Amino acid sequence: METKFGPAGNAQSFADAGFRATADAPGWLRGMGLTAYEYQCGHGVSVGEETARKIGAQAALYGITMSLHAPYYINLSSSDPERVEKNIGYVLAACRAADWLGADRIVVHTGGVGKLSRDRAFQNTKENVRRILDAVEAAGHSTTLCLETMGKQSVIGSAEEIFELVALDDRLLPCIDFGHLNARTLGHCRTEEELAAVLDLMEQTIGVDRARVFHSHFSHIEYGPKGETRHLTFADTRYGPDFAPLARLIAARGWTPRFICESAGTQAEDACAMRDLYEAARNAV
Repeated sequence: METKFGPAGNAQSFADAGFRATADAPGWLRGMGLTAYEYQCGHGVSVGEETARKIGAQAALYGITMSLHAPYYINLSSSDPERVEKNIGYVLAACRAADWLGADRIVVHTGGVGKLSRDRAFQNTKENVRRILDAVEAAGHSTTLCLETMGKQSVIGSAEEIFELVALDDRLLPCIDFGHLNARTLGHCRTEEELAAVLDLMEQTIGVDRARVFHSHFSHIEYGPKGETRHLTFADTRYGPDFAPLARLIAARGWTPRFICESAGTQAEDACAMRDLYEAARNAV
């Protein structure tokens, strides 16, 4: 297995080059030397089977490893039976689309705390993760669910919370969004020591076999007193985090995660920059 890099959705330069259909993205990305792509269903799973299969066929042709982002409005902290069933339905719809796309991973948000205590919200999330895994298995899907760290302090999604959730079942992986972690900690997930502490905690909580192949989102993210405000590009260096220290850590450990860049419009170009930093770090080991 190798470390893979690619964008979340289509960069502005993809459209500027005259492309409109996502089925053209795998070939375009291969031309840039990228190896991954995350299909975006954040606002709902609306892609049809025919379109998804065309994209998946092109991804297979060009060696692009596919993942999918499930709807943003999934909230696993709820105990309301109707909401619980809707969440299961959203994930199963994402699984069907992932099967068509040939995607082996689905990124899932865990959701907000709302009026609940954080402990109650977290316990509900644990129960709902188990229900979803049972439903996914019963439906015959084998896609790995990746629970994502989140950028706002008001939602379930700290590194500690996500690793504890992922430890529940071997069918789960963490999606570590380092920009989110840096935002929710107000700038305290950017140094090599701080980043190493996250990787160490992950390894201690879920074991090295899963830790070394974790899923990741990465971008520079603006934040305020309560955490994430908006995604930026690598050209904006005020907030970070920078990828170079993380690249050194991953190269030194010999891990092979999948990095999806979520920069605002320059995600393909910034994914290339991440790849180049990683290759330089690996050559220096």
